[in-house]
Amino acid sequence: MKKFMDADFLLENDVAKKLYHDYAEKMPIYDYHCHIPPAQIAENHQFANIGELMLGGDHYKWRVMLSNGIDDKYIRGEGTWLEKWKAFAASLKYCVGNPMYHWTHLELQRVFGIYDVLNEDTAEDIWNRANELLAKEEYRCHGLIEKFGVKLVCTTDDPIDDLRFHQEIAKQDTSFKVYPAWRPDKLLNIDRAGFVEYMNTLSQVSGVDCLNIENVLKALEIRLDYFHANGARVSDHGMDTVPYAVTDAAKADAALKKGLAGETLTAEEIDQYKTYLLVNLGRMYKARGWVQQYHMGALRNNNPAMFKKYGADVGFDSINDQNIAYNLSHLMADQEATGDLPKTILYCLNPKDNYVLGTMLGNFQGDCIPGKIQFGSGWWFCDQQFGMIEQMKSLASLGLLGRFVGMLTDSRSFISYTRHEYFRRIMCNLIGKWVENGEYPEDYKVLGELVEGISYNNAVAYFGMDVK
Repeated sequence: MKKFMDADFLLENDVAKKLYHDYAEKMPIYDYHCHIPPAQIAENHQFANIGELMLGGDHYKWRVMLSNGIDDKYIRGEGTWLEKWKAFAASLKYCVGNPMYHWTHLELQRVFGIYDVLNEDTAEDIWNRANELLAKEEYRCHGLIEKFGVKLVCTTDDPIDDLRFHQEIAKQDTSFKVYPAWRPDKLLNIDRAGFVEYMNTLSQVSGVDCLNIENVLKALEIRLDYFHANGARVSDHGMDTVPYAVTDAAKADAALKKGLAGETLTAEEIDQYKTYLLVNLGRMYKARGWVQQYHMGALRNNNPAMFKKYGADVGFDSINDQNIAYNLSHLMADQEATGDLPKTILYCLNPKDNYVLGTMLGNFQGDCIPGKIQFGSGWWFCDQQFGMIEQMKSLASLGLLGRFVGMLTDSRSFISYTRHEYFRRIMCNLIGKWVENGEYPEDYKVLGELVEGISYNNAVAYFGMDVK
């Protein structure tokens, strides 16, 4: 029997062990998509305790606790951090087969050097030992990022953000770079509450009155130039469903004016507005050499009572089952038709769409760019062992796994970088099995290049952002 989470955790054969320990393990981290707050990086935040560090903002852990019957005051409410920590520790033992069990213990091991199993009996001792370390200077945010060998971080930022925290970070002496990433969901969601107020703010920060679709495009060019000047080279779209309508400026303009007037829009009008903006944004990204990301397939804010109480992104989202192939194909084709399809990463939250995306890539590769269109790593509910394996198998079967830009944290936590290790172990084990089974040569010059590429080098080449 193997020891619990030892040095060869998840590595099932000699080839996998060699690939991980000789190649993947040593590679830096290129975290091109996450949700950590740039304000905390700018101020080099010091966490008060391990509860704040590991539980604050982590809706993965909140779902575990809620599923275990923990009172919400010990999850998102007024309970103390120690009470919340103990409640989480008491819930963790039920996570057999859940990636949370592995993630948590990887965090304890890699960040604090604690190899004890976390449960209700060890919770307070681990709390004390971890907090003693968190009080040290090297355990502030910068130190946590550096501990994992992170070279680049892209946060998630709204087009109206002033980016002042990124400007402060750029002046600091760190071993890593932090860049903003453009997330224009509120601009596109014309059918949701707050749209009018958002467009008013966009008008103010851009200096362009966004009263018609032509001016909206002008405002976006101005804001994109501002983001570009502050180092941004990547956008991200949370497209729960994929819109599509034949692009028409007049119809998009009419839909915008109805939305600004607070009138109810038809599904066709919503798609006209969204498609027109997405196609034009693609053009703007291509002109600047940016990468666009499409995250598709979430069903958000399913619990109205909890949404009213806490707002979005607090653990009440799930997988959507709508079809995406037709609309996605036509949306990308419209960008490609004018030569304006930028480098693009496609993510699906529903594994049923793995083969949809795996085959969609080949339709739009080009520009002599290796892996121009990427199938993004297992995302959100799929960034666990089985989800990652199925995503990589689909990509390998239908495209080029060797050109894959690899893992990202997609997290609000400063210690979720252990997910890169988790991914790399799974990736090395998958490739190792193919080699052991005689399906790929045991040529470590080639294998090492592939593993190092998927771990880090491919992303560096693909995104083109400076790293330290």
